Parts: sequence; structure tokens; C-alpha cells
Amino acid sequence: MGSSVVLATAGYDHTIRFWEATSGICYRTLQYADSQVNKLEITADKTLIAAAGNPHIRLYEVNSSNPQPIISYDGHSSNITAVGFQKDGKWMYTGSEDGTVKIWDLRAPGCQREYESRAAVNTVVLHPNQGELISGDQHGNIRVWDLTANACSCELVPEVGTAVRSLTVAMDGSLVVAANNSGTCYVWRAMRGSYLTTHFEPLHKLRAHQGYVLKCMLSPDVRQLATTSSDKTVKLWNLDGFTLDRTLAGHQRWVWDCVFSVDAAYLVTASSDCTARLWDLSTGDAIRIYSGHHKACTTCALNDSAIEGRDDG
Repeated sequence: MGSSVVLATAGYDHTIRFWEATSGICYRTLQYADSQVNKLEITADKTLIAAAGNPHIRLYEVNSSNPQPIISYDGHSSNITAVGFQKDGKWMYTGSEDGTVKIWDLRAPGCQREYESRAAVNTVVLHPNQGELISGDQHGNIRVWDLTANACSCELVPEVGTAVRSLTVAMDGSLVVAANNSGTCYVWRAMRGSYLTTHFEPLHKLRAHQGYVLKCMLSPDVRQLATTSSDKTVKLWNLDGFTLDRTLAGHQRWVWDCVFSVDAAYLVTASSDCTARLWDLSTGDAIRIYSGHHKACTTCALNDSAIEGRDDG
């Protein structure tokens, strides 16, 4: 991984920690006094990091010694379980156990849009087309929110009553995967229909873990699916046939989160054992352990992409 790497973790000890990815040294710690941190997300240009807690979102500067958030977003009434950014950093989206998905314009105060899921939202992802949000909730519903039509364009219920824990969309928009509390991943081929609306064609049902699948993530090259679980393991599945490539073992407790490096050669994971780990996926070895959190580490964020030349002056 290159020198311009932003790696951060957070969790139940009310801190956000920034790490030197290769050395494992923590070089900056932010206090998040309000609550635990459920999710972190870094903007594409690596300038800001969002921390989602209960019930606030705080935005911090990445390259700064300022310990205070530069802006706070209030509007949710319960735990925020998902946060992400539009690719140009113009707006942010969130999902919450209050049953809503919200969109926030980063250049204006307040919430601009709200979608009602009618059940606690556990996961939200932005389609690469930047025009659809996909949410998964505690009742097992997956909904596609068409941002142009400003309405729900599609609903899927793979297992009635089984909570959808995590969603992931392929970088090329070709696949969507949903992971649930019964240890199953549902894979759909995402077909482009008229008016740029995504249609879902069932492709595979994967019995991934005996316990909960807490996170699923498609690799940037769309060759592998990573799943993390309450069974303390991370599994890597080959998308050509959905066979198990390898199991990453080493965490001592639930593994809550994972993120691929941009070249899909490494994976960072976060666990209730208070550590995050960097895995070399060619060997399956944990080549770095990030130790410093005093309670469960529930989220990790990584941006090691090359920033494209900006010509907006």
C-alpha cells in the first residue's frame, strides 16, 4: 500500500484512532464523547472522515491536529448504522435504527431528504451510478431508493423476518450481495433496466457462516467476496463458482467490519477483541495487528486510492 494511506478504526471506547498502515503505529486519537462509534467513512479526496454514533454524525478533518469535529449532523433519533459519501463529496447518506435513510448536503445545514424503511435500518450502500441507495433492515427488507424519482423503486425480501445485516454492490454495478443474521449471503446479478433502474436477478445463495454474517464486502476487482462473522472468522469467497478461497483466523471475538485495499491484495478487519488486523490475502496471514482500543473495535475505514488529478482549481 502506498504512502498516501488513511486508515482509521473506532468502536466502544469512544475513540477514533488513525494508524500508519505498514508500521501499525497509532499517530492520532480523537475523542468521541457522545457515544460509541458504529461506522466510519473517509471521503474520496481523503480530507474528511465521518463518525456515526448514537444519534449523531460528526465530521472531522483527516489532515489536521484539530480534535474537534468541524460539523455535526443531528436529525436521527437512534443508533446510526450506516454512513457514506457521494463520490464527489457533495452529499452524505446515513441509515439508522430509527427506521430512516437520510441524505445530507455537505454544503448546507440539515437533512435534505428522508426515506422511511418502517424497520430499523442496519445497512445502506450507494450504487456506483450514484443514483440509487440500497438499504437493508431488521425485518429482512431490502429497498432500492431511486434518488431521481425520489421514491422506492424496488423491494426484495430474501428471508422474511431475518435481519439483513450488510449489503455490498460491485464497483462495476454487476452484483449486489446481502448478508443476514442466519449466516446466509444472497447474491443477485444487477441488471440495468429502463430509466437506469436496477433489476435484480437471483444468482446464488451462499451459506457463508454458522453464526451471523456481520459484514459482506465485494473486492474492488469483483473477484472475491469477504464475509465477517460472529464465529470470529473472515472468509474469502471466489465469485467464479462461489467456492471458499480461504478462511482468515486469528481474531478472538466477533469480527464486525472489513475493507479491501484498492488493489484487492489486502483486507483490514475490526473485531470485538479490541484489535484491527491487516491481512495479506495472497497468504492469509495477519501481517499487522493494530492494538490500542480498550473496548470492542467495531468499524474500520481505509482509503489508499490514488487521488485523481483535480482540475476544478
